[in-house]
Amino acid sequence: MKALKSILLVVIVLSMAALACDLPELPFGNGTEEPNTNPIPVDGGNDVLFKDDFSKTGSGWDRYDEDGSVTDYADGGYRILVGNENWYNWANPYKSFTDVRVEVDVTKQASPDGDAGIICRYVDTSNFYFLRITTDGYYAISKLVDGTETTLGAGEYTLTDAVNTGVGEVNHVRADCVGSTLTLYVNGEKLEQVTDSTFDSGDVGLLGGSFETGGVDLLFDNFIVYQP
Repeated sequence: MKALKSILLVVIVLSMAALACDLPELPFGNGTEEPNTNPIPVDGGNDVLFKDDFSKTGSGWDRYDEDGSVTDYADGGYRILVGNENWYNWANPYKSFTDVRVEVDVTKQASPDGDAGIICRYVDTSNFYFLRITTDGYYAISKLVDGTETTLGAGEYTLTDAVNTGVGEVNHVRADCVGSTLTLYVNGEKLEQVTDSTFDSGDVGLLGGSFETGGVDLLFDNFIVYQP
């Protein structure tokens, strides 16, 4: 198993709306392994480019479990446990797409609250888009360019009542990356749409993040990439 790849980021401090606090600089980390050369076949219609219910551990996603962080198959889903504070962990299936609509179910397994999101147009560990909710009811769309995070659109996390909050609650997250338009949905409700042309293709993935307290524990399931 390869060691967790991590990079320190110069992060723009995000001013939160009511009840939220400014976030400090957020390092990123990513566990990696060699991709599986024989992924599970995709079925379900011509518009499905890739899907995974994580029932088979050989479908090619990263597998890492060390130093209090986990990105690995677990309990019939895919678990991201963020052990450190102010940290992001993510995982990829090692694919390449241009325009996509990505959907996934995510369950908050324990306190504390943190980010739960979808990655699109992942170029490398320093360059990609990520569209996410927080498990206490906020959302944001961001990009990482040469290791620096920028929050697009409103430029900050925004509060919504569309997110199901609390331990054991499930949220259905959808991210559309089509042309230069990025759109985030949760539980069928459109949250935000922004325009950015930095990246036009790349891998997809899943992301979890912590704030002032580590231990954010997320379980993802029913990951589907559609042709929009």
